[in-house]
Amino acid sequence: MTGPLLASQLVNLAADGRWTAESAQVVLVEHQIRRAALTETAAELLQAWAVRLRSAFDAANVESRCAAINELLIEGTTRAYLTTHDQLRPHLHFSPEEDDVVARVKAVTAGGLAIFAVESEGGRLGVCARASCGIAFVDTSRNGLRAYCSARCGNNDAVRRYREQSG
Repeated sequence: MTGPLLASQLVNLAADGRWTAESAQVVLVEHQIRRAALTETAAELLQAWAVRLRSAFDAANVESRCAAINELLIEGTTRAYLTTHDQLRPHLHFSPEEDDVVARVKAVTAGGLAIFAVESEGGRLGVCARASCGIAFVDTSRNGLRAYCSARCGNNDAVRRYREQSG
């Protein structure tokens, strides 16, 4: 689940204007990306990638989401292989371990989004339905029908709709 969650956090960091090499590095460390040190150049490349990742969350339907993820896979991955590094259980990598941090983040986000899309039948990625929000999210709810990034946004939108109807 690292790939889609990392992707959503990078998308949101790039969208809200808080992107710095330091803030991006914090996100990478939170998601256990090894050798996560970012130069300014690497941070800029990663920010451009985060902007590209948004297409997977913005997609209007399964077909366009698959097309967006396929584009990310073309740019972000080299080959898939199983590994058990650091005494972890077997898991997939989508780029060589010796690649730089930007290449590895591209690979883990593109590959992770692809696996998640398969498991969720192309759904469960979205952008908050509250017009003034726009936060990208991964829907891990039981029913998979989440439309808002948080209960707070859902409640605020419900209050807005109620006021419009009664006003």
